[in-house]
Amino acid sequence: MTYTAPPAFTTRPTLRGTFGVAASTHWLATATAQSVLERGGNAFDAAVAAGFVLHIVEPHLNGPGGDLTGLFRAAGGGVRVLMGQGPAPAGATVAHYRGTQRLPDVPGAGGLAAAVPGSVDAWLWLLAEHGTWRLRDVLSYAIGYAEHGHPVHPSVVATIQRVRELFLEHWPTSARLWLDDEGRAPAVGDLIVNPSYAAVLRRLADTADAAHTAEDGTPTATGREASRRDGIRAARRQWKSGFVAQAVERFLREPHRHSDGRDHAGVLAATDMAAFEGGDEDAVSLDFRGWRVHKTGPWGQGPVLLQTLAILDAYGRLHGLGDEHLDPSTAFGVHVIAEAEKLALADRDAWYGDPAFVDVPLPTLLSAEYARSRAALIGESASALLRPGSPDGRAPHLPDTSAGAGKDGLAEVSGADSESAGGTGERTVDRHGQTRGDTCHLDVADAHGNVVTVTPSGGWLQSSPTIPELGFCLGTRLQMTWLDEGSPSALRPGARPRTTLSATLVTASAEDGAEQVVALGTPGGDQQEQWQLPALLRMLVGGWDPQAAIDAPAFHTTSHVSSFWPRVWEPAGLVVEDRVGADVIDELRRRGHRVTVSGPWTLGRLSGAGVLTPADSSPRRLWAAANPRGVQGYAAGR
Repeated sequence: MTYTAPPAFTTRPTLRGTFGVAASTHWLATATAQSVLERGGNAFDAAVAAGFVLHIVEPHLNGPGGDLTGLFRAAGGGVRVLMGQGPAPAGATVAHYRGTQRLPDVPGAGGLAAAVPGSVDAWLWLLAEHGTWRLRDVLSYAIGYAEHGHPVHPSVVATIQRVRELFLEHWPTSARLWLDDEGRAPAVGDLIVNPSYAAVLRRLADTADAAHTAEDGTPTATGREASRRDGIRAARRQWKSGFVAQAVERFLREPHRHSDGRDHAGVLAATDMAAFEGGDEDAVSLDFRGWRVHKTGPWGQGPVLLQTLAILDAYGRLHGLGDEHLDPSTAFGVHVIAEAEKLALADRDAWYGDPAFVDVPLPTLLSAEYARSRAALIGESASALLRPGSPDGRAPHLPDTSAGAGKDGLAEVSGADSESAGGTGERTVDRHGQTRGDTCHLDVADAHGNVVTVTPSGGWLQSSPTIPELGFCLGTRLQMTWLDEGSPSALRPGARPRTTLSATLVTASAEDGAEQVVALGTPGGDQQEQWQLPALLRMLVGGWDPQAAIDAPAFHTTSHVSSFWPRVWEPAGLVVEDRVGADVIDELRRRGHRVTVSGPWTLGRLSGAGVLTPADSSPRRLWAAANPRGVQGYAAGR
């Protein structure tokens, strides 16, 4: 059985060049990154500049009060994780939420759902350690859009309209920022501004300038590069201990409406922000078909993709197959891939958590022997069970899912209907295949061989009330924790919530010395691994062009516990784009999958970039590709 051939035509070309490339979920972020490259910046300068622009142009998908994870490879170095996931504040305890606040779960919206904001500190760390530009130059793009405006995208307008009543009735500071004096949302194409956030960025730039220059304007410290880094570090201190942290703590002291329909004060304090350090850490990786796939550790869901690959590889060996079970274009391939994903996701819910607080048996979970035992569970029909494994003979911890099985998965806000409430939590795709949006993504590669892939999220305009003097709100990542002391991902002060943010970086070395790097990611909450996997299989196994792999029909299982409030799941659920074909859909239903057919271009917003470094002295070959879904993501390069 042969692997399905790629289509003859794609929605757009894979961009190829030798100078520099970028791709993201918004064209203005992509253009910003490419502009930095053209002006002599490296991939890290470009990624940071684009990351701050995403705060402005996709405010319904991420913000300065949110978080990020990513991976990068500096020229000549190894793969590292960019860690921008803040932990639970010191006051975020199960006793406080269950007892004092009488909450059965962490809310999906409101200040009690806020982890320590990690995005800005991580971006600034990346710029200081691997960039070359001064902070003011990097922030100038975001400052310009925040002060002078950008044409607002339809998805931003739709989100504001969905939460308009919430803003008017309960979140007046958000109403003042996002609605006009008569309470109306902006129209598509209007120029929207955020002067308060622009002022924050200017103060950070001023802090950096003051720290890295003397009164006569010359660099301080031992040299220009040391001076540049000193300035960025001073800006980080200002963010974590200065006016930003103080404003956050003051605002959260006042109770405000949460997604449970009641008012609560938050618990995040300035001391929590001061204690957080964004930075880098080791990646977790797995060898697959001559490639090495790198992900975050089990404090995120990254190892789910690695586990799925290991299970798929074991399934092929168990049944003496070639590549047919790895083909996402066939009913058999979709079935096997979805069943493998269910098993990996069940292990995520039973075992993953912050390794600094819980013992995650990750070596066993990624072992070939364990993968064989999991692959043996995949049958001819779809499973409707949650089936975590027992690595090293340990009993898994299963969350209580009885209340959520089969429910719709839209957040509920007192006085709001389900459509308007859909934007109050991280509602990416409901069980009917309707996209809600939640996150951003960007990829950058340069001629030096630097590669960056980052998924920023959280702190979107609908997650909690706007802090007026800052122009942004806080994230809701704590909703991924459980108010269950026995859970590996329980709410614990200082522990990182098990984030769904999960980019992928793949490397390979040929015998002649040539090297390849592939970077890829997407928004999508629980679907991030599931939408990346078919594209990776098509590229790494099927040899497809990156743009063709991104264009191809997508699917995902909903037969797992949602990471988001209100913790729903749908046994045997499977969502597919209708372009997979009627024959494939019919066969999947025959196998017992509860198939929901989504629109032809609705699932995922993948983008990617890559580098081929030849063995000889010829220039590196670069590529970038972006998703046509949503009519928003673009790639650029030359």
